[in-house]
Amino acid sequence: MPPQLLPASAAAFAPRASSVNVVLASKVEPWLTQTLKRINKIKRPLNSVPQHQRCLTETLSSPNAIWTLASLLLPKAPESELRKDPNPLIEAVFNYQMIHLEAYIVHVDMVLRNEVAYKLTPETIESLIEYHKDIHCVDAKANTYDWSEKEQQCKKLHEEFVQAINKFVFRTHVSALEGLEEDGAGELLGGKSDEVKKNIMGLVKPLLPPPPRIVDVVRQPPLLPSSPAGAAIWSQPSPPATMPAPVDSWKILPSSPSVTSSADSTASIWATIGMSEVQLPSPPPAFSQPYSTAGLYYSSPLVTAPMPHLPLPSMLAPQCGITVGYNSFGGWDRYHDYATTM
Repeated sequence: MPPQLLPASAAAFAPRASSVNVVLASKVEPWLTQTLKRINKIKRPLNSVPQHQRCLTETLSSPNAIWTLASLLLPKAPESELRKDPNPLIEAVFNYQMIHLEAYIVHVDMVLRNEVAYKLTPETIESLIEYHKDIHCVDAKANTYDWSEKEQQCKKLHEEFVQAINKFVFRTHVSALEGLEEDGAGELLGGKSDEVKKNIMGLVKPLLPPPPRIVDVVRQPPLLPSSPAGAAIWSQPSPPATMPAPVDSWKILPSSPSVTSSADSTASIWATIGMSEVQLPSPPPAFSQPYSTAGLYYSSPLVTAPMPHLPLPSMLAPQCGITVGYNSFGGWDRYHDYATTM
């Protein structure tokens, strides 16, 4: 892209130059010749490029060569001071004003970029600065919450606008010179005014409050789902209240066994307990000696549900070891005789 060449008069806060910088190509476009002939009351020779350049420079350098780029409808006072009226026409007349964006040409380039550069007049710049300070900044402060540096931030916002509006230079194609009128004045054609208004209002920035500060929140480690609130995480759960403690089998042997009472109690117990509620013990180990009582003792099997204490298998009538002693010797009354003989 060719470099953007602008004269010193286009810089910020620079006064208007006495002469406009005009650069023409080696061949003049026919539409430029017709435009210059139309605006000049005195007929001037336009037969060469230098004649076109001299005529255009003198016309654009005239103090009356002021262009109207666009017009803005802006409020006259802050929002809190605007007049309220049921008639929208009366409300618009009393509350709004028209600011014409006037500018003058500082540069014409028909060689590299084919563009025309405009700079706002000091009167237009002053009007926009007053609007920004007395209306826009007041509304911006009223519509935002208070913080410690709010006033300084608003002053900074206004200073940035002052710098930006003084640096503002609008560039457009050289075909805009077709809107040239007598004494070098003119008006933008082809919808370029909307582009100017968009660029100007883009310089009016909103007042943004500082973002909220991020505060580090220290959170407690979450408890396990099975742990109650306030309980230690690694505490051991207490055993269920309904689960009986394991008891050795030999501790529940009756002192005076009775075949009739044991059989009746066992039958009643097995009638009330289902097979799915208990776990059957493994088969007792083989006898190492005949008529040995080693098989009468066994460890308590693991149960899956609460259950009452059951008698030993040796207390039942149809057990193998006791069956031999019972049938051979006629009953429990002779069991001690048999044990003496052994």
